[in-house]
Amino acid sequence: MNLHTLIIISSNVLVSMRGFKDAAFFERFKFNIRALIAGDYKRLVSSGFLHVDWQHLLFNMFTLYFFANSVVFKLGVFNFYLIYLTSLLTGNLLSFYFHKNEPQYTAVGASGAVTGILYAAILLNPGMKMFIYFIPVPIPSYIIGVGYLLFSIYGMKTKMGNIGHDAHFGGAVGGYVMTLILAPKILEYHLMMVLVLAAPIILLFLLRWQKRI
Repeated sequence: MNLHTLIIISSNVLVSMRGFKDAAFFERFKFNIRALIAGDYKRLVSSGFLHVDWQHLLFNMFTLYFFANSVVFKLGVFNFYLIYLTSLLTGNLLSFYFHKNEPQYTAVGASGAVTGILYAAILLNPGMKMFIYFIPVPIPSYIIGVGYLLFSIYGMKTKMGNIGHDAHFGGAVGGYVMTLILAPKILEYHLMMVLVLAAPIILLFLLRWQKRI
């Protein structure tokens, strides 16, 4: 693990632990539509370092651990932080967009930022393959990426579970766009993969335009 991955993981652990023990702290910094409308914009960032429990925290941090090093190695430290924070913000901004008429809506977690790092890693390592659940063969990572975004769209449409599917999706979009800005040669050498990953993003906004989600 490189130092900068450790810094982000440590920050999430320390802030989340404080939130586990201090309900007032948790309430003051979580994502909340009513508070954001009132101008408390710090929550767009602070909520990304809070988690509801250890399981939530550990899942996000393990995912970050497995994919962060690749992004640091390929793009450098500054761009790693830039992608992480941009994805955190785009995840929360998409949540705000979808829930702006629900003043009671709240959320926490680094999932948007972590998903952005995951998508950056997929774009930067086109040949990368991944295992999922009980499927015994490795699957190209960009196929898993597309499947994940389609699953997020389904989750948003059906309001499935107590999961911020929109934040995950927004984080993926942030990581996708920032990586292409920072490493435009991906467009030259791996255009088909880029277009395949773009398809669910286009689908989401088409469904939104048609008011079907």
